[in-house]
Amino acid sequence: MTPNAPYLRLVLAAVFWGGTFVAGRNLAGVVDPAIAAWLRFSIATALLLGWLYLKEGGLPRLTWRQTLAVGLLGMTGVAAYNLFFFEGLKTVEAGRAALIVALNPVVIALLSAWLFGERLRRLQVVGIALSVVGAAIVIGRGNLSALLRSGIGIGELMLLGCVVSWVFYTLIGRRLLRRLSPLVTVSYASLSGTLMLGGIVAWQGQLDRVVLNDIGIWWNIGYLAVFGTVLAFVWYYRGVHAIGAARAAQFINLVPVSGVLLGLLLLGEPLTRSVLTGGGLVVLGLVLTNRSEPGRRRALRRKGTTG
Repeated sequence: MTPNAPYLRLVLAAVFWGGTFVAGRNLAGVVDPAIAAWLRFSIATALLLGWLYLKEGGLPRLTWRQTLAVGLLGMTGVAAYNLFFFEGLKTVEAGRAALIVALNPVVIALLSAWLFGERLRRLQVVGIALSVVGAAIVIGRGNLSALLRSGIGIGELMLLGCVVSWVFYTLIGRRLLRRLSPLVTVSYASLSGTLMLGGIVAWQGQLDRVVLNDIGIWWNIGYLAVFGTVLAFVWYYRGVHAIGAARAAQFINLVPVSGVLLGLLLLGEPLTRSVLTGGGLVVLGLVLTNRSEPGRRRALRRKGTTG
């Protein structure tokens, strides 16, 4: 593995996640949130388990502590996050939703420094600020005051629940990655979250509504499962494992930018000055935040030559 591989995977994961807001918006209001989330992760779990058996020979046995941890991962990053996600997108447009999710890196970086002792250098703090401001400019179309004046409704509160869920998912996963591979961690989390979501669907008595005949719905669910879950989750965790939770989390700032660019390519939306300015700030912020110390660069090079 080359020293730059973790960064490339994190960029691609962010692009895939940018597309999830488009797919989620297409599904919101059409499919019940619990059913949409359950279908997404049922497909994703099957793919992850197949990938795991080919690559690592199957699921390893877990200790009681690890079992509790993957249960918490499934509850936070899979079940809770997706219920909040689909519910929030019923009333909040994809752009504003992506902006709210862009709060993730700030919270993760601060908690990583507090809980795990990840030192935040001055340059990293500047990078975090620049990338978040850039994301705000992109989504707010250059009108930050309008974003500040807008009220917080139930949809926004649901998406803030996404932020809380993802922060816990990332930090719990960092602990678990000390003994389990990223693929094993994500597979167990997806499996446990799918079982929880299946229980919710069964409890709501909506299993008879799972059969869907609209091919567009299945395209969106398939995208969410394959790209927004399997590839993005595994590559994100590999990034956390390689460069740390705080630095990997900064790539989430690319999610709203990629969402806008995908809108340009797929929906013909205009590429405005605010998109160019905000996107430039996000990229500059990422460069500053992920600028390695000399010792860190040498460690990554050694890892790349031996991996």
